[in-house]
Amino acid sequence: MEDPRPKVEGLPPPPGIIGSLIAGFDVVSGHIATILLPLGLDLFLWFGPRIRADQYYGRLQHSLLGSWPAPGPSAEQARQFQEALAKSLEWLQTYNVFSMLRTFPVGIFSLLSEKAPPTTPLGLPAVVQVGSGWALFGWMALATVLGWVCGGLYFRWVASVVSEAAPFAAGRTVIQTVLYSLIWSLLAWIVGLPAMVLIYLLFLASPGLGQGVLLFLGFLSMWLIVPLFFSSHGIFVKKQNVLVSILESMQMARFTLPTSSLFVLIVLLIGTGMNLLWSIPPADSWMTLIGLLGHAFITTALLASSFVYYRDMTAWLRSVLERLRAGMPTQPA
Repeated sequence: MEDPRPKVEGLPPPPGIIGSLIAGFDVVSGHIATILLPLGLDLFLWFGPRIRADQYYGRLQHSLLGSWPAPGPSAEQARQFQEALAKSLEWLQTYNVFSMLRTFPVGIFSLLSEKAPPTTPLGLPAVVQVGSGWALFGWMALATVLGWVCGGLYFRWVASVVSEAAPFAAGRTVIQTVLYSLIWSLLAWIVGLPAMVLIYLLFLASPGLGQGVLLFLGFLSMWLIVPLFFSSHGIFVKKQNVLVSILESMQMARFTLPTSSLFVLIVLLIGTGMNLLWSIPPADSWMTLIGLLGHAFITTALLASSFVYYRDMTAWLRSVLERLRAGMPTQPA
């Protein structure tokens, strides 16, 4: 059965995935200084001081156990509760609050943000223990906002070397990035938290039903990942405001979903696969420095490739839509 959609004559083919990747790597190779921000963040997380909350959490867990309402927990409830607290405490003993400097979806890429290495080639790093819940919240908020600001400047830098044009003013870039990050953070809380609670309740009621809903959400995410992936690019490539950038990414995803989905998938696979390679050296070995350099280069090159792809694909799509609106001759696809 023939596709009834019109095909515009005389148009060049849409930008290719491989060509965009090659162009992105070439740009970063010619502007190698762009890797300094991800490299600097990882070096800070490796050698810099650690902000931890395990001692505060340890005191908090004793308080929680002591305030259990009468008649008190059963032996099995107390055991399960203590096991959960022990696992959380074990995780906090390696967690560095400064890891929140790596923000999503706009942020500086980091290899060491997920798990702070316990040691370094120079020995044990300095550790600062958080003394209260308000102090912990303050450090987390400070790291998050600083991550948004530095992430926006990093994206701005890479986009400017891709487009070879004057970027947004730094102040306006920071404002748009913070607004963009606040929008997605709010949506994550509004949509993500109820969804997690719903999935948890469904798994309690019926594991099969919970797995079915989880699988459905997985397929749904395939339709959302492309507009989410490119939703900030208009801010840095075209100097758009937040809402226009998000809407244009949705329009691009609507018309180019198969190709754009493949591009995003390839970028994620390359990034994830190379991260496994860079993580092989132990944290107390100077070989880790090679991994950090490789990670900074690859992730920055992939970011540059995404800007190249977005720039070329939106330009191509605009040409198609303009010719269609102008009523140029078409033929069946």
